Amino acid sequence: MPAEHESSPEAALAWVRAGRGAALATVIETWGSAPRPVGAQLAVGGDASMVGSVSGGCVEGAVVAEALEALGDGRPRLLDFGVSDAEAFAVGLACGGRIRVMVEPVGVGQGVEVALLERLVAARAGRNGVVCAVRPGSWDRRLVDGPGDSLWSQAEAALASDRSGFAGDWFLGVHNPPLRLVVVGAVHIAQALVPMARLAGYDVTVVDPREAFASAARFPETTLSHDWPDVALAGLGLDARTGVVTLTHDPKLDDPAIAAALGSASFYIGCLGSTRTHAKRVERLRAAGVEDAALARIHAPVGADIGASAPAEIAVAILAQITERLRRPETRR
Repeated sequence: MPAEHESSPEAALAWVRAGRGAALATVIETWGSAPRPVGAQLAVGGDASMVGSVSGGCVEGAVVAEALEALGDGRPRLLDFGVSDAEAFAVGLACGGRIRVMVEPVGVGQGVEVALLERLVAARAGRNGVVCAVRPGSWDRRLVDGPGDSLWSQAEAALASDRSGFAGDWFLGVHNPPLRLVVVGAVHIAQALVPMARLAGYDVTVVDPREAFASAARFPETTLSHDWPDVALAGLGLDARTGVVTLTHDPKLDDPAIAAALGSASFYIGCLGSTRTHAKRVERLRAAGVEDAALARIHAPVGADIGASAPAEIAVAILAQITERLRRPETRR
């Protein structure tokens, strides 16, 4: 999910608690060329403050106006934008794109209950994947977070694919934990990879006990850890929304990180080094008791095979492979 979406429920809850009022606008359907995906959200404060986006700026003005009206009358509404090419162009939807937006006031009328929003925000803070189910029309709502719910099979599939959408007449809004990338080794490739990954929506942490390498001057506005890699990764708590890349070429640093990552649910583990270097790495890890099935999870040499050579090119290849593993988990080299 885009970074803007990540903070919309939190912003709405904060505004409600501050007495300013808030509404949530959610893209629930798209057709043609739509600028934002289904599930994208915009939080609108009672003073017209905005966090997030439903169209990249094309229709936000109209959505904000409707959100403020919803706060006044307590009625959720469904909004459609874009029909013909000419009308779509007028609101910034290229090639006849269309979007349907659901606007829900918080804590008033038929809107979202504050208690439900609090539970949603708490689940997100705990990095627990959850689905918020809404039935437009009746405006019934609930969080779907376990097998006891009749919508669980559809919600589980939505969480796995990271895609919001309809299951019958219920809209399932997916709230997966934010994506994270842990980069072990504050080297030149990392300097290129970190900003690229951040642009792709990852919270990035660089781990390197060598403070001269992992410095704020070399990695501005980046979370840095100078702990030993296995200690740092244990503290971060790796999960299925976290990828790990090791770049140091130093077994003393890379191997503990790889072992920690292999013992977790990390969706991607990539390691820099030639085929020969990786073969030696595998021997060391196998001797340390790592099973072959676990070793097969390692992507090495790291990155998609695009002929990359310069640090920035290698960073592109790494991010491409990470994206493939995330979006097409069933495919492997």
